[in-house]
Amino acid sequence: MDELKPLILLISSGLILRFSLTFAGQAWAKSHAQTVSFMILPVITYVITKTITGNIALSLGMIGALSIVRFRHPVKSALELIIYFDLITIGIATSVRTKWAIQLLICSVLIILVVKLVQKIFNHYGKSFYNMSFNEGNITNTLEISSKERIDFVEKNNQLSSSLIDNKNKEFIYRMNFENRKELEKFESKLKEFKFIEKINIVIN
Repeated sequence: MDELKPLILLISSGLILRFSLTFAGQAWAKSHAQTVSFMILPVITYVITKTITGNIALSLGMIGALSIVRFRHPVKSALELIIYFDLITIGIATSVRTKWAIQLLICSVLIILVVKLVQKIFNHYGKSFYNMSFNEGNITNTLEISSKERIDFVEKNNQLSSSLIDNKNKEFIYRMNFENRKELEKFESKLKEFKFIEKINIVIN
C-alpha cells in the first residue's frame, strides 16, 4: 500500500498538469500521445531514481542508455520516445529489483488501456477525452464528403480534421479521420439521410 501511494500521486500529477495546459489553451497537450506521456513519464522517472539510488556505476550506465535512444533514434512522437525509455528502464530495473520493473510494466499497460477505454466512453456521449494527432504515426481511416450544402453536425463533430467551404460555388468539402473502422461506417450510414451530398470518398487503413 505504501508503494501504491506514490504511483497514484505521480499519475494524478501528470493528469493535473495536462488538464492545466489544455485549460490554458495549449491544444498540443490534448493529443493521445501527450495524454499517455504525461501519465507514464513521472512513473518512469520515479523507477529510474529508485533503481540508481546509491549506485554511481548504474547511474552512469542509465544515463548512457537513455542518451543513445534520445540522440541516435529518429523519434516520430513524444509517446514513442517515452516507450523506449520505458523499455530500457524495465530492463535495467529488472537486474536490480524485479518488483520495480513489474510495477512500471503494469502501470504503463494500465495507463495505455485505460486512456483508450475512457476515450471510447467519451465518444459514446459525443465528446472526446483527447484529440487525435495525425502527424504522430497514428493509423486512421479517412472519410471525405463533398456536399452542395453546409452540414452542421459534421462541422461540430470531433473527427473533423479539415474543411473547405466555397460559398460562391456552393461547394462544401469535409475531411474526417476515424481510429475505428466501425465508427466510420456508422457515421457514413448517417450521411445517407442527406440528399444534397454529392460524393463520399473513404480510405481504409
